[in-house]
Amino acid sequence: MSVSENNHLLKPGEPVQKHPWSRYVALGDSFTEGIGDPEPANPGGYRGWADRVAEELGRGHEDFAYANLAIRGRLLQQIVDEQIGPCLELQPDLVSISAGGNDLIRPGGDPDLLAEKLDVAVGQLSSGGATVVLFNGPDTAASVLGRIRGKVAIYNENLRTVAARHDAVIADMWSLRQLADLQMWDVDRLHFSPLGHHTIATMVLEALNVEHTLEPLMPKPLPPRTWREARSSDLVWAREYFVPWVIRRLRHQSSGDGISPKRPTPGPVFGPSGTLLPRR
Repeated sequence: MSVSENNHLLKPGEPVQKHPWSRYVALGDSFTEGIGDPEPANPGGYRGWADRVAEELGRGHEDFAYANLAIRGRLLQQIVDEQIGPCLELQPDLVSISAGGNDLIRPGGDPDLLAEKLDVAVGQLSSGGATVVLFNGPDTAASVLGRIRGKVAIYNENLRTVAARHDAVIADMWSLRQLADLQMWDVDRLHFSPLGHHTIATMVLEALNVEHTLEPLMPKPLPPRTWREARSSDLVWAREYFVPWVIRRLRHQSSGDGISPKRPTPGPVFGPSGTLLPRR
């Protein structure tokens, strides 16, 4: 379903319908941490799709609580080792996990082996009855990640098998064709922009069959660029983002080194008055 076909958009003054979840924990890497969607008032300085989903799930639900354990740069095995245990201790009834993307962009990233590891993790997360949301990868054909498109497609098919085995929900990024627009992506071309995070949050709420207040947002048409302008932009991107990424890989460093989860314990999103709580 595209954003324009949204059938769960709440109309002004319409009462919020109840959903079955009271504690949501988000697991993953920079995508779930919210990189690319800066918000200085938020813990960690970023908002992202998961915060937006939590805000909608918390609307009209006084007992709703949200935690986000995601840390940028984490590989799938690190997410399993560092986040699964703490998540289970929080006893959530809704969990989202997006993992494997950082593995796939590295040489030797095997989509079959990654899916096997994720299968075990999803089994653990769902063992207590929690609803688990799994993210497949977006279609990277038009992005700087186009070379791994085949691996992403294989991983996505494996994820559908994992989801079916554990009765998990698939948040289908591959089918979200709006993500092909460059304005859905951050200037680093690896993370999503605020518009991208908003669009993904809407898709997740639709996948969960939850009514929400997120209006469809469409990118504004960009002015045409000359070949010289496009190449100049590519050179700036390579210098400011690609080269530092390569250097970190060579030094075995991660952008998440020294970073802690931005919301390590579940907390309410809205206060007693129904307004969003201060983000600090």
